[in-house]
Amino acid sequence: MIRYKKIKIGKKYIEALLFNLSSRNLIVLKGRKGYIMCGYLNLKAARKFKDAAAMITGISTIAEALKARISAVTPSAAKIGIYKNQPVKEALSIIA
Repeated sequence: MIRYKKIKIGKKYIEALLFNLSSRNLIVLKGRKGYIMCGYLNLKAARKFKDAAAMITGISTIAEALKARISAVTPSAAKIGIYKNQPVKEALSIIA
C-alpha cells in the first residue's frame, strides 16, 4: 500500500509519501529544497549526493512524522537551517 498526501505548510505545500513494507512503513516528506526521511533510508547516501536531507526515527505514520523531531541532518540541510532536535514542522517550513 502507498499513501500520498499534499500538506500545506504556510503558503506552500510538501508531499508526504508512506510505503507500507513488510514490517514497517517507509516515510518521506518532500519539499522543493529537500526532504525528511525515516530511518529506513540511508543518510550516508544523501550526504554523498549532497542532498538537503534530514532523518526522523521512531515513527510509523505521517501524523507521527509531523510531530517528530529531527534526529540527524546532512551538511546541505544544515546550510539551509535544519538542525538536530528541530521540530519537523519547523524544518518543513524551510524545505517547502
